[in-house]
Amino acid sequence: MAEQDNLTEFSKGIFKYNPLFVLVLGICPSLAVTTSVKNGLAMGGAATFVLVCSNLIISLVRASIPREIRIPCFIVVIAAFVTMVELLMKAYLPSELNASLGIFIPLIVVNCIIMYRAESFAYKNKPLASVLDGAGIGLGWTLSLCLVSAIREVIGAGTFFGIKLSKSYNPASVMIMAPGAFIVLGLLLGFFNWRKLRKSETAMKEYMKND
Repeated sequence: MAEQDNLTEFSKGIFKYNPLFVLVLGICPSLAVTTSVKNGLAMGGAATFVLVCSNLIISLVRASIPREIRIPCFIVVIAAFVTMVELLMKAYLPSELNASLGIFIPLIVVNCIIMYRAESFAYKNKPLASVLDGAGIGLGWTLSLCLVSAIREVIGAGTFFGIKLSKSYNPASVMIMAPGAFIVLGLLLGFFNWRKLRKSETAMKEYMKND
């Protein structure tokens, strides 16, 4: 039973509460950094690290955090891990990748996904559940970023993970520009909302049929 609960806690961030396609959080970095799969993967990995670590610490010390100053306390904890991940990325990742992510790594401090999980989950739950929540939400956002990035990179640059797919393909460069980000994200949000609506309609029909 415990294993099932842990699996549910982890998987909810990938499907049921996907940050980008269901909760519609983290829109700004999702639009800005998704010009390539490398960018999406790096941004998602950094955010996941911060999510897991900050959720763990906040959950461990939640009894000691006065409710009146909880938000500043959350920011201090999150900022510490953002600084760590930023320094690690500058030390070990290619300089062009760091340059392409730019200000969006430091801005993880105020990323609404991380603050939302700290406030709504880690501050109210035990450490293991909080870690699983952070890992699931982080993985869900990373997969979302990679999906948007893959579509934009393939269509807009004719590459996937920096590898040229076809010499004869003429890329639609608008897809790796700002308008392309809005087009791809809008279409994907529309698709997931349509899929959710269809599931709801099917469930309602089944309920009415059985009733």
